[in-house]
This record gives sequence, structure tokens and C-alpha cells, in this order.
Amino acid sequence: MTQVISPDDPQYFTETSDGLYDRHDYKIIGKNGESIVVDNWQTVQEVWWNRSAFLSRIEVLDQKNNGKGFK
Repeated sequence: MTQVISPDDPQYFTETSDGLYDRHDYKIIGKNGESIVVDNWQTVQEVWWNRSAFLSRIEVLDQKNNGKGFK
């Protein structure tokens, strides 16, 4: 039987929003050294799925400062 974390456990997580959360840019780096920067995780997933044999890694870049949210 799978043990479930109790709501009073510090590791318990509650989803507070089901909206998109994407405050980062992502640098997709190929095995040949070429790279592209994209602004959302969905694009990263699509590129990885379609070109994974040619990719080296993905770097998460610093947060965007679009004037919204906390600094």
C-alpha cells in the first residue's frame, strides 16, 4: 500500500493555481555547441522531444523582470 503524506507534514504540497507559471527563459544547447533561447517550458519540451538525439543540455536562465510579481 502506498503511504500518503499527511497535510500537516512540511513536505505536503498544495497546488494554489492551475494557471501557467513560467518566469524563466531556457537555453537549449546542442551537441555541436549551437544554442537557442526560448521563453516557455512547453517549447523546451517540444524541442527536446523532436531533437533529443542532437541536444546536449538545457539551462534555466535567470528570472525575467516583466514588472509583475515579486523581486
